[in-house]
Amino acid sequence: MSTTSAAPAEVSTRRRWAMLAASTLAQAAAAVMIHGPGFLMHALDEQGGLTLAEAGLVAAAPLVGVVLTLVLWGSVVDRCGERFVLLTGLTATVATGALASAVDGVALLAMALLLAGAAAASTASASGRVVVGWFPPERRGLAMGVRQMAQPVGVGVAAISIAVVAERHGVSTALWVPTAAAALAAVVVAAVVVDPPRPDRRTTPAPNPYRADLYLARIHGVSVLLVVPQFLVWTFALLWLIADRGWSAGAAGAVVLAAQVLGALGRIAAGWLSDVVGARMRPLRWVAVGAGASMALLAVAAGLDAAVAVPLVVVATVVTVADNGLAFTAVAERAGPSWSGRALGVQNTAQYVAASAVPPVAGLAVTHWGYAAAFGLAALFPLVAAPFVPVREERALT
Repeated sequence: MSTTSAAPAEVSTRRRWAMLAASTLAQAAAAVMIHGPGFLMHALDEQGGLTLAEAGLVAAAPLVGVVLTLVLWGSVVDRCGERFVLLTGLTATVATGALASAVDGVALLAMALLLAGAAAASTASASGRVVVGWFPPERRGLAMGVRQMAQPVGVGVAAISIAVVAERHGVSTALWVPTAAAALAAVVVAAVVVDPPRPDRRTTPAPNPYRADLYLARIHGVSVLLVVPQFLVWTFALLWLIADRGWSAGAAGAVVLAAQVLGALGRIAAGWLSDVVGARMRPLRWVAVGAGASMALLAVAAGLDAAVAVPLVVVATVVTVADNGLAFTAVAERAGPSWSGRALGVQNTAQYVAASAVPPVAGLAVTHWGYAAAFGLAALFPLVAAPFVPVREERALT
């Protein structure tokens, strides 16, 4: 058990919000490291001579590292506490990020990025547990929405910085952007975060929540389907604007950044809405339908080469990221403090398994059929997911 927990009365409201900010920063830094290599695809193509599919494999390397370690990190969180995992993982992220910037060759770069993704995966369960542990149910959706904004903001920061730095100074220099972000986050976490209280497992054993019903399994499955259009837009919006629409890296990065900031605000709005309606699953179903519709419209506009395709890619970016906080909060609430680390690890692992396949598979789809067809295929996944959202099985928020 962690020795850094504090009793609820010892932590003020201001301290709770400070820990939320630190957790959000940690998750944002991890997002820059995990998703940043996706914005190196154009530079790897131009400077390294890689095909789009090969560059997609490099971009997917951190995601593979995340997949391999999420459940393990979740188990460590359940046993050792959130603060320990955040500090250990962020420190390792700095070390592996520096390694990635120093290696030479595609194979070594991919391996170093895999290790960096494995280290950055530590923030997923740990930062979410800090939020769920310190905020009451009636504010938890909003708080988790704030924490979940870290991912699109991190992707936006990566889009506006990594592509430009890689274009001007090379891939190795660009990799110092996520490395520096992880270092900053580690310092802030060390200064602010304490572990939330939890029951003593020796005196209060918790049953396995997966044996009770299929509620958690259905959320995991729905989230896998919803992550496909999200990662397709994240990975290829910048490249689409540059290669297909003729934009500069700076201008395209600015659009992606704006879309990610709006997506971050959308996650906050979705979390607030779930607090208002007293449910996480009904808003999740609404988001699934909206994601399918927005991706379908984007596909049509891109196929027609219409000017409205650019604002539609912004809309699709906003809608496709809105589900994550809702699902993440629902999993943590149903699993409880004794199981949420592992359950959140499973949740994120399932998503990243799908996400890691998106860059190379979508790269092949774009190469053979074009961007419009890839956008259209991605629209099918959230429409399939919508009927399977467990709306009726959700309990009252506790």
